Amino acid sequence: MFVAPDPGRLRLRNSLRAVIGVALAVAVAELCGLSLTASITGGLAALLALFTVLDPTVGAQRATTALLPVAGFPVLALATTLHDMPHARDAAFLAVVFAGVYARRWGPRGHALGIFGFMMFFVTQFLHAVPEQLPELYAAVGLALLASGAARFLLWPIELRTPPPAAPPALPGTGLARPTTRQAFQATVACGFALAIGQALSEDRWYWAVGTAWWIFVNTASRGETLVRGFRRVLGTVIGIAAGLLIAVPLHGAPTPTAALVAVCVFGIFYTAAPSYSWMMFFVTVMAGLLYGLLGVLHPGLLLLRFQETAIGALGAGLAVVLVLPVTTHAANDAWIQRALHCVRAATAAALDRLAGDPEADPAPHAAELELLLGRARTALAPLVHPLSPLRARKARARQVLALLDDCAREVRGLVAVAADPQASHDARLAAACWRVEAAVEALTAPVAAARAGAGAGAGSVVPARPRPPAAGAAAEGVPALEHLHGLEHALVALHAPLRTDPRSPLVITA
Repeated sequence: MFVAPDPGRLRLRNSLRAVIGVALAVAVAELCGLSLTASITGGLAALLALFTVLDPTVGAQRATTALLPVAGFPVLALATTLHDMPHARDAAFLAVVFAGVYARRWGPRGHALGIFGFMMFFVTQFLHAVPEQLPELYAAVGLALLASGAARFLLWPIELRTPPPAAPPALPGTGLARPTTRQAFQATVACGFALAIGQALSEDRWYWAVGTAWWIFVNTASRGETLVRGFRRVLGTVIGIAAGLLIAVPLHGAPTPTAALVAVCVFGIFYTAAPSYSWMMFFVTVMAGLLYGLLGVLHPGLLLLRFQETAIGALGAGLAVVLVLPVTTHAANDAWIQRALHCVRAATAAALDRLAGDPEADPAPHAAELELLLGRARTALAPLVHPLSPLRARKARARQVLALLDDCAREVRGLVAVAADPQASHDARLAAACWRVEAAVEALTAPVAAARAGAGAGAGSVVPARPRPPAAGAAAEGVPALEHLHGLEHALVALHAPLRTDPRSPLVITA
């Protein structure tokens, strides 16, 4: 996990900056004489601001960070006011859950504001905050956002040098078919289940079940993705509890070593979030144990309860995605794959136009978008290639699809590099090769029913392109763009078998 690729050491730098930002937020709260509860709230607010604000430009990140109090302060007031009114508090919490997920339709900003609002309600339950503490909680959150903002935008402005690319927009839909609307209902049902069963198990720590159900729905789109994420969360929690028994319990809340280990956990959360959700949850669980130690309530039984509440939340999320407006893994991954294939065609056409002398044509943005779409496709296909997946035929198909999509991305990158070379010349054979690539993409993206009907009708049907003959490779030698187009065509033709045949049948791979 700690040797996963880190181009430009971006994960390392973000993780170190997060430690600085959170430490600065807590230090400022302590220097201002705020209580331990307020200091912890400020530290968590700084962590959330650095973790969830992911707008594509620095200006947008500043605006979103400035808007976090707009979402967080009313929720803090609501949660503390309803502290002694359980039924009203529970109803308000579920309303915050629905609104927080629904807000994701407004892109990265809505996503960040929704998470921040939910977590402000969660934090008040975690710390048992009461209305009398509200002024210092406001002060702690405000100071934390200023401190984390200073670390992010002044002390270490990483994005000024390496701006993160914008994430691909969510899959389209309307009404209940819109992903954010569907997930808002699913998450609310899951959190309602977790809240009810969690409170039956513990009247004081039920919020862990709700938090588990909520976070499982972050960055998932299908039934399979959600179930796999739930499994990984439980796995990371179990390992984290074991580590907590060995690390957090013996410390008994000693301030200095606890603060040092919390800093290590903050680093681990940020460094492992992208490559491994299980490892991220390990660090979250250890950090929670350390914070409980600081509050003086940590004991082995509390860690066991943490596991039980996590399992309840994961169960609630699993039931919700299966029973409430379900979206199959196949439907989600097929949608992302088709978007990636359309992007391949757009990049190819732009590269050809550039080689033909059009100075306005630029395939590079399409290539960058393709990388993002392939990342989303890998996430969608992850449930099928999971080691515990019993669907062997589908697992083999998913692995082949991923390998061939990687081949497509490699050929597109090569084609873009050739098109960017001012010395590259246009070849008459490029147009024909590009047309074959477009035909292969059309064959893969046409509706299955239409493709089958067209195949039966004969004329005008959409059929997969035939693989290029062996001699074509020799003919392309010395023309790099043509070589990349031939490689792209071969990968697209090979994708026809895993994408256009019955997913339950054995996969026959032909040369």
